[in-house]
Amino acid sequence: MELRQRIAERRGGIVLFGMTPPRQGTPAESVRQVAERTMQRLEPVDVDALVLYDIDDESDRNPAERPFPYSATLDPADFAEQLEGWKKPVVIYRCVGKYTSEHLGQWLGSQDPERVMTVFVGASSRDKEVAVSLPEAQTLRQEVQPDLLLGGVAIPERHLARGDEQARLLAKQSAGVSFFVTQVVYDVNAAKDLLSDYHYACRDAGVEPVPLVFTLSVCGSLKTLEFLEWLGVNVPRWVQNDLRHSADTLKQSYDQCVATAEELIAFADRLQVPIGFNVESVAIRKAEIEASVELAGHIRKRLEEYRDF
Repeated sequence: MELRQRIAERRGGIVLFGMTPPRQGTPAESVRQVAERTMQRLEPVDVDALVLYDIDDESDRNPAERPFPYSATLDPADFAEQLEGWKKPVVIYRCVGKYTSEHLGQWLGSQDPERVMTVFVGASSRDKEVAVSLPEAQTLRQEVQPDLLLGGVAIPERHLARGDEQARLLAKQSAGVSFFVTQVVYDVNAAKDLLSDYHYACRDAGVEPVPLVFTLSVCGSLKTLEFLEWLGVNVPRWVQNDLRHSADTLKQSYDQCVATAEELIAFADRLQVPIGFNVESVAIRKAEIEASVELAGHIRKRLEEYRDF
């Protein structure tokens, strides 16, 4: 089933593949080669869409030293234009605070809703100055391009700390959001808490849940582990220990992602809640990229063994 229809019908079984566009200043030929290699790797996997992240400096959210220095990347919409021959949809993230209302409105108006979806991301902290707020961006989308499917961000860690993420999801749903993509999940219990509370909040409100897409990301080094924690990803101590003491960190991480997917699939099946997975690949090491592609393929096959969420 085509992704747009699946989301519109509030069905799960979705598999996305997320990546960061090349850095700004990358030669045009190199950008083209990255686009070609990406399409070649994903062709046999049958993902439903390619997710392109919009990177913003989040140092205002965390005063600790960033494990990897911030480096601006190409606009995901510009990189999407390099994907010549890509026949699946593209989900383009937009850190809406970076753009003026005019710029964001022009971009929204120029998109083909049959080929493009978007996920709006709000400010990384309350103190950050923004040109456009998240509610303003949601209203602008409704006015300019209401047929463009809009996604929202869900954060299990925030739910773990505050216990009200389900209310945020319902509010975003009322503002036009038709699917959610989570921050990277390493704490499966936090993800299950969010899924459960969202399910019952929807039932109490008399609305149907929309697809909740959980992001998984393989971790090939301890430096990457540090970066995940800097971003606010909750990596349980036992998972940290497994990764730190494993002779093969990448394989251990891959196995952990598989186990997380299995547990979430079974839990969602019991609740009858539509879910999917976004397998993230933000590393530059070939081994980590290939492991991400393999993980997406594994999850695709596993989802096909279950009912159509």
